[in-house]
Amino acid sequence: MAFYDARAAKLLQPGQHIVVQDCPGLRLVAGKTSKTWVYRYRSPTDAALRQVKIGAFPALGVGEAISEWQRLRDQREAGTDPAQAKRENRARAISAAAAKQYTIGQMVEDYAAGYLANNREPKGAHAVGLRLRAAHASHADIPAAATTRALVFSTIEALLSTPVAAKSVKVETAAAWRYAVEAGKIPEDLPNWWGEKTSHRFRSKGALRAGEHKGTAKRVLAPQELRVLMREDLNLFSRQVAQFLQLQLWTCTRGGELCQMRRNQIAQEKDGWWWIIPKAEMKGRHVQAAFDLRVPLEGRAKTIVLELLARVPADVPWLFPSRSRDGQIRGQSQAYMQSKVHYMQPYSNAREDHARERLKVTHWSPHDLRRTGRTMLAQMGCPHEVGEAILGHVLPGVAGDYNLYRYDAERRLWLRQLSDRLEQIAGTSPLEHLPHA
Repeated sequence: MAFYDARAAKLLQPGQHIVVQDCPGLRLVAGKTSKTWVYRYRSPTDAALRQVKIGAFPALGVGEAISEWQRLRDQREAGTDPAQAKRENRARAISAAAAKQYTIGQMVEDYAAGYLANNREPKGAHAVGLRLRAAHASHADIPAAATTRALVFSTIEALLSTPVAAKSVKVETAAAWRYAVEAGKIPEDLPNWWGEKTSHRFRSKGALRAGEHKGTAKRVLAPQELRVLMREDLNLFSRQVAQFLQLQLWTCTRGGELCQMRRNQIAQEKDGWWWIIPKAEMKGRHVQAAFDLRVPLEGRAKTIVLELLARVPADVPWLFPSRSRDGQIRGQSQAYMQSKVHYMQPYSNAREDHARERLKVTHWSPHDLRRTGRTMLAQMGCPHEVGEAILGHVLPGVAGDYNLYRYDAERRLWLRQLSDRLEQIAGTSPLEHLPHA
């Protein structure tokens, strides 16, 4: 090692180095084929010995090397590690270059394949993917890094006729952006405009009925309506649909779970008949605190289920079976049940050429029967925890963490009382003696 001079620099052999006087840490290092200016220093962050390359000799002369050394030394004195800063700048440059080629369309596809496909049910993942592709079709080739607040605004603005879909696009695209950032496809210092609040108000207008949105008010059938429904309107449906609707009212369960009811889920125990829905087949299966739902079968619910067990062929596992176009037998779909109810509504324009008697009780869907049953339980004095257990809801917050009681006996008691009340409504009692909703 020696101090720098032109002759010493020229004679420097591989593996040797010389330093520059009054420039601590600045040295010229000889490799096998070239010589390089290097700044050697103690890191201000962890006191580790590090070095950073300044430039090649002789392209970079001693004066220029000293100038760059001074800049790096000032950086170190300010508390920044020059080598670390150089690596971060290089990474940002690489990321920025890649981001210029990474489009919004690629971001959507990566999110669909990498996240949705692995974390959502296939049907839901497919639906969200289609929704995102349609929403971003006009700007799919734009670099994701070029996304502006104005682009987000215009995309959502175009979807406001369907506010629920608009909110879904906004939320899912924000998640897609975060997924791309974590994958290193988008620089993390760029703002995620999709995740920002906007001036849009995402309020559903409700389903479209007879050309008008029905709004979002929750429908509960009054006792007088239930009497007409059970004594007259149910006769307009097929046996399968009528039994499905009665079971939804008598058990307060979800339509999707009812459609997939299997004979191996029905069991007779000491206290009566049960329908046991595995957690894996419930809507809340992703909730860690959720559990198998045990549904007591009381009154008409028991009668219908036992009839289905006897009527449906023993080699068919589903009690509400359907045959697909390819001849496969599977559980009936919730959409089928909903469509059959809508088809009989006075405002339905499906197959207008098909003359049919219309429902007297209108503007309701199968899910409203679940809501009606739960409301009746509350009117009868059913404790909140028991009512939520009947619905298969997990108690929120601390209550759900500490109260692990399943309320089996209480659920049977209150569903038996609900059955008695429904039979009273369906019977011949004068309407004025019935409780009002």
